[in-house]
Amino acid sequence: MRYIRYAFLAALALVLIVGALANRDMVELNTLPAVLDTAPVLGAFAFSIQVPLFVVIFASLMAGAALGFAWEWLREHKFRAEANRKTGEVRKLERELKKTQNERDKDKDEVLAILDQAS
Repeated sequence: MRYIRYAFLAALALVLIVGALANRDMVELNTLPAVLDTAPVLGAFAFSIQVPLFVVIFASLMAGAALGFAWEWLREHKFRAEANRKTGEVRKLERELKKTQNERDKDKDEVLAILDQAS
């Protein structure tokens, strides 16, 4: 299984490297369309930057993955909360069981109490 994972990661790295080498052309990224660049209020937010196309592609993939992970983490909150609640309930019941066993065994001989707890 380990070798399959390494083979997959090597193939993925090869695809990413080849894709990056094929998309080295510079592209210009603008924060606003050219029409809104001259607006007095929005002009302060207008800037552009030149980066290679593969940087834009990789950044988009990473941003999409981050948004997906965040969305799933938020969606699964109710399941984590329920699991935490049940874990607390189990701990409470274990404490009550231990307390009940100790009360039951307080009049017994110590050896018999240890044998009861072992079974």
